[in-house]
Amino acid sequence: MNADYEKVVGNNIRKLRESKKMTQEQLSAKLQLLGCDITRSALAKIEVGQRHIYIDEIKLIKEILDVPFESLIV
Repeated sequence: MNADYEKVVGNNIRKLRESKKMTQEQLSAKLQLLGCDITRSALAKIEVGQRHIYIDEIKLIKEILDVPFESLIV
């Protein structure tokens, strides 16, 4: 994935997470409960575009934050 695009997706995740009053720790814990092996540190790197995000992670983040895919990728 393009690095600039990953920064956009990561920034969208951060904004949506914060709008739900959720910390990185809380979101990573919910992801882990759903079988996604991701740490708070990895989530922080995703949010700033320093780590690749996988489609299964996008799918679970979408479900946890209860938002449409478009909110994450546009």
